[in-house]
Amino acid sequence: MHTTNTGDTAWFLVSAALVLLMTPGLALFYGGMVRSRSVLNMMMMSFASMGIVGVLWVLVGYSMAFGDSMGGLVGNPVELAGLDHVLSPTSVVGTVPATVFAGFQGAFAVIAVALISGAIADRARFSAWCVFTASWALLVYFPVAHWVFSLDGVVSPHGGWIVNGLKAVDFAGGTAIHIDAGAAALALALVLGRRRGFGTDPMRPHNLTLVMLGTGLLWFGWFGFDAGSALGAGPLAGIAWINTLGAAAAGMCGWLLTERLRDGHATSLGAASGVVAGLVAITPACAAVSPVGGIVIGAVAGAVCACAVGLKFRIGLDDSLDVVGVHLVGGLTGTLAVGVLATRSVPAGTVAGLAYGGGPDQLWRQAAGALAVLGYSFVVSWVLGTVVDRTMGFRVTDEEELQGVDTTEHAETGYDLTPVGTGRRPAAAEARDGDGPCRGHEGQPVTLSGVHQPV
Repeated sequence: MHTTNTGDTAWFLVSAALVLLMTPGLALFYGGMVRSRSVLNMMMMSFASMGIVGVLWVLVGYSMAFGDSMGGLVGNPVELAGLDHVLSPTSVVGTVPATVFAGFQGAFAVIAVALISGAIADRARFSAWCVFTASWALLVYFPVAHWVFSLDGVVSPHGGWIVNGLKAVDFAGGTAIHIDAGAAALALALVLGRRRGFGTDPMRPHNLTLVMLGTGLLWFGWFGFDAGSALGAGPLAGIAWINTLGAAAAGMCGWLLTERLRDGHATSLGAASGVVAGLVAITPACAAVSPVGGIVIGAVAGAVCACAVGLKFRIGLDDSLDVVGVHLVGGLTGTLAVGVLATRSVPAGTVAGLAYGGGPDQLWRQAAGALAVLGYSFVVSWVLGTVVDRTMGFRVTDEEELQGVDTTEHAETGYDLTPVGTGRRPAAAEARDGDGPCRGHEGQPVTLSGVHQPV
């Protein structure tokens, strides 16, 4: 019988808190990237996922992810419902109490849903988002978590059909979270369509200070995300921690170098996005590659994601805050990189990639797992988004979008910029919101639309 270890339990509790902190960090990151008239709505979408998914996780989510398998597709939703069956002191996962494990995985579920919201910034009804949040968690995330994290009722962070059956490697949820959410973001961006003025009106981030602060919180929390997935304080957590550091740093460098070569300058938004791209890519690989391999993965992800984000303007995809370009592309990059750079020399290393004499076997397994999650999430997300749109309306009207979803959806504003005694906002505030012309350095109107804009 397994017994708890107080050191492992303490580290796991801290890791769970770090992962939960990532969602408010994401709210700041996303909030700073939108126009000022949408900042509260953007942050509310992240906080709504904390409320809705947190409740669902306790009621049925944990059971659907880690209950006895029903046909290999989903856990028994009633077996562990309400978490009553994990309260016993003898209910242990590895060397930590099952309650702690349930909390850690619940924080994963929260941020997986919140990530999607960035693709539909400025134009989604909050009530519709809440309905989609609950539906997507129940029909997509909880079942996919069962595929990746559990198989036949065996409660293990590495035990689903993708890992045990297919024998793909996903240490901390690169498929279940980032590819899963990125595919859903792509589906919703297609369902809701482009924002009013996409491609012509300036839609630049209104507060890069918030973006940088959010990035710092995400990076901080990600150490719990990756190293916490080791389920204990030991060598496995150590390699995951150092790879999380190296990959994020290299991701920033890769993105900035790409910007410098392509656009002639490096930006603070590029630095923040590069960090996130590196973090996303290392998530599935953090315990399978060497520190040098982690740096390679981060650098490649930073460059690849920077290029991918630029493609949305060419194909006309209004992925508002680059969720597809960073999380879907970054998740695919990191998942496939395991098939190339995995090494048995790291603690608990079980597979070798192409670069270490392992041949193509692991690479095709990684690709198959990634494509399975991508396809399932995209199809179900598109159906859910379409149903919500046709029944209650997912998108606000053009007039509401022009006025700003903070006002129309929440009757609030992120910034009170109205002078005392007047009813009209300053022209500078209107221009900052995109209601007036945004001037470049030479006084010419800026007409490109989006967060990352090629020069």
